[in-house]
Amino acid sequence: MTHVSVRRGLLYVSFAATAWGTGGAAGAMLRLSGGLDPVSISFWRFAAGAATLLPILHLIGRNRGRETRRTARPGLRRPAPVRDIRLPGRATASGIPGVGGFVLAGVRRYGRIAATGVAMAVCQTAYFAAVASSGLAVATVVTIGATPVFVAAAARLLLGERLGAAGLGSAAVALAGLAMLVLDGGPASFSAAGTGWALLSAAAYAGVTLLNRAFSAEPYAATFGGFAVGGLCLLPLALSGGLFPDGDPLVFWAAVAYLGVVPTALAYVLFFTGLGSVRATTASVISLVEPVGAAAIGIIAFGERFTAQGVAGAALLLAAVALLALRERREPAPVTG
Repeated sequence: MTHVSVRRGLLYVSFAATAWGTGGAAGAMLRLSGGLDPVSISFWRFAAGAATLLPILHLIGRNRGRETRRTARPGLRRPAPVRDIRLPGRATASGIPGVGGFVLAGVRRYGRIAATGVAMAVCQTAYFAAVASSGLAVATVVTIGATPVFVAAAARLLLGERLGAAGLGSAAVALAGLAMLVLDGGPASFSAAGTGWALLSAAAYAGVTLLNRAFSAEPYAATFGGFAVGGLCLLPLALSGGLFPDGDPLVFWAAVAYLGVVPTALAYVLFFTGLGSVRATTASVISLVEPVGAAAIGIIAFGERFTAQGVAGAALLLAAVALLALRERREPAPVTG
């Protein structure tokens, strides 16, 4: 994984959450211009994200090949590579010798990518099912609000991360601000099925966060692999609901391009990179600012109104996230290896 400073990691995660907030507007354009269902939109999001990262991965591979050839020239001292895989008969960095270490390294790398992709697909599909059962407001509050709780509990048990009283207080205030912001429209309808789908979506997203916090990975390759696997998982559902648009193709593909580049490829690469230096729980709480960006776009682009409760909730959420970020800079999390 590309390790960055805590300050830069916080900036990356914050930018990713802000970019995710613009994804709703792009998705709305896709629904209006193409008449597609949410699952098909999610498929195009993953497909466009993978297509965006593919040439970048190609360039990275070419640059590494050139560097390898350059360091292999006579007279140049070649640095010793750090690898997890050794030749058969020699011990690996994981402590397992020979072919067993080779297999373990492959399972660890590709298993993580596969698990990330499946979890991303489950997160998207379960969230849209929650919206269908309970409405947008309830689905958003339960999904985004439950994620930091799941991450905090699992990170404490699996990663040994501690937020402390101040951190837990900031997270609680952020969740209160989220509820005030998203439930601004008044009473909402709850359903057991909708709540269950939302909790499943939150658990899947928490799994993505914890998995990519716990294990080292090159962010571009990890993100591309997640999109590829997630897209394959969603493809059968997308085909059954209608994969291609009915409206103006220019508007549709422009929206797909934006959705794939900014709130998908760029946002997830930055998020996974930031996880190298930021606690998993802190990253998940910072991600709560996503509805703030979505609400701002709704006001600017769609003429939606913001009540006093919504303004207060947004301010409360942002203040809590800022305090948590300051704490993270004072007490940085250990860098994962």
